[in-house]
Amino acid sequence: MADAATLRSRTATFWAQAAAGWIRHADRQDEIGRPLGVPAIDQIAARPGERILDVGCGCGGTTAELAVAVGGTGAVVGIDLAEAMVTAARQRFPTDRYPGIGFHAGDIETLGVVPGAPFDAAYSRMTLMLLADPVAGCTTVQRSLRPGGRLAATVFRDGSVNPWLFAAMLGAAPHLGPLPPLPVGDEPGPFSFADPARLARVLTAAGLSAVTITPCDVTMDAPDDADAVAEWLIEVGPAGAAYRAAPPAGQAAARSGAVRLLDRFREPGVGYRLPAGLWLVTAVAAGADRPSAAAGPPATHHRQPRQDEKR
Repeated sequence: MADAATLRSRTATFWAQAAAGWIRHADRQDEIGRPLGVPAIDQIAARPGERILDVGCGCGGTTAELAVAVGGTGAVVGIDLAEAMVTAARQRFPTDRYPGIGFHAGDIETLGVVPGAPFDAAYSRMTLMLLADPVAGCTTVQRSLRPGGRLAATVFRDGSVNPWLFAAMLGAAPHLGPLPPLPVGDEPGPFSFADPARLARVLTAAGLSAVTITPCDVTMDAPDDADAVAEWLIEVGPAGAAYRAAPPAGQAAARSGAVRLLDRFREPGVGYRLPAGLWLVTAVAAGADRPSAAAGPPATHHRQPRQDEKR
């Protein structure tokens, strides 16, 4: 496995190249991708007047949702590695419409403390798994929370419960140029936290306590527009940069390939139902000092998801 500095550089390059696709599909991602963050949004239960940190805010949709929840007396800061996405977030959600909202472009792994700290809570949708050095990134989150501040986040489980991710990439890849290297082992990627024990170790090493890791299944509902759905999933995935660099014929072939493999998730005349298996992560900031090892390992729960979580 590459060292942290190499992984951090590779990650920064990837997101600089990927940003254009996320910006183009920002509205679609906010709407269709919202279920990926709902379990953590519900767990955070942001209250009026609170200060919330949104880790990996992307183009700002989740930050804006949290800003509405905390109201004009609260504040929400979204942070993301991709400067272009942060610029888009500021344009999409200006302060005159969302009082108390703010965005910061930066690497949470190297900041130490996020500007605007301390926060009452931190939220993250599908970002912690993408950190080159997740202990460093989660340590920054811990330091940016007030003592007792809460964290709620979602990450993917494993590929078997997120099959549409492979379908979009494998359908498009043969028709495009070189793709970024696929993650190896614990390298940053969608399934780097497939093992909940590793996730628990990372959070504990970062100084967080009262860790819980709970499986939940959600479904993303997309319209019955095969070409648009395929393009969205290609552009926000690892093939996005290669897709945008391809000639029109290559792009059309990539979409057709993805459409074929995504067809099993389609109900004609209704749309696509894309199942996603997540870990819902919660934890508490213990304060300046890390919890004592005598406190024991974090609790890791593996119950079956309730019916009301399958949304």
